Amino acid sequence: MTSETDPRALGAFLKARRAQLTPQECGLPEPDSARRVAGLRREEVAHLASISVDYYVRLEQGRVRASAPVLITLAKALRLDEDQQRYLYELAGRADALPRRRRPPQRVRPAMTRLLSQLTETPALVLGKRLDILAWNMAAKALFTDFAEIPQNRRNYLRLLFTNPAIRELHVNWAHDARDAVAALRLEAAKDQEDPELARLVGDLSVQDEDFRGWWAEHRVNSASYGTKHYRHPLVGELTLDCDTWASPDGSGQRLMVLTAEKGTPSHDALLIMTSWATEKQGT
Repeated sequence: MTSETDPRALGAFLKARRAQLTPQECGLPEPDSARRVAGLRREEVAHLASISVDYYVRLEQGRVRASAPVLITLAKALRLDEDQQRYLYELAGRADALPRRRRPPQRVRPAMTRLLSQLTETPALVLGKRLDILAWNMAAKALFTDFAEIPQNRRNYLRLLFTNPAIRELHVNWAHDARDAVAALRLEAAKDQEDPELARLVGDLSVQDEDFRGWWAEHRVNSASYGTKHYRHPLVGELTLDCDTWASPDGSGQRLMVLTAEKGTPSHDALLIMTSWATEKQGT
């Protein structure tokens, strides 16, 4: 028997954790008299976890193994954070039963929103996890498409590269750009291998596109944050743009993707024409 699955190790953790809590923190009434020991009593933990006192005592003594439902109630009763919950399940030998973390919806950081509003002549996108398109500016709309017309659950950079004919046609070197994007997603996937939305995206594209299926199977990864993109826009024609991506420093996984051209070049002039046209069209 390993220490990770030793019931006595679990009991030691339960005892230590209840000593760190007060009745007031857990919503219990104020004690009538002074306590001889710090923290919660065993019967209080049992009450909070909706289990018998005898069963809880045997858990702390290492005489019985905890079931998955009991671990759920204990984690709630002892107010465990995510790391502590993971540790609890590992000690109980039930890491496979650990509930999946609820992933909060991706929200654009205010700083990213401000940057987008200030980039008036430069196409820019905020990409989230799985390369979801979280926000864009007018220039990006003029270059790619009106993302607002795409359902939010389909608004993904990689999905659009493979399934949107207009965006696919926009890329002069589509195969190169799409393969690089697949490699970028493959690297992102390693950070959260149990992400159900990622699994759905990969599954959908694997069924729909043979190229994606083959490139995903290559396990190629790409962490490049800059490069050159070549576009063929229906209004302004050929565009050669530098593509730079900056990661948010807050660990959210959000990235700002900006497409620029050197001032005075045909591509820069084309960007000015394209964004001016889009602005005028919006104003009409």
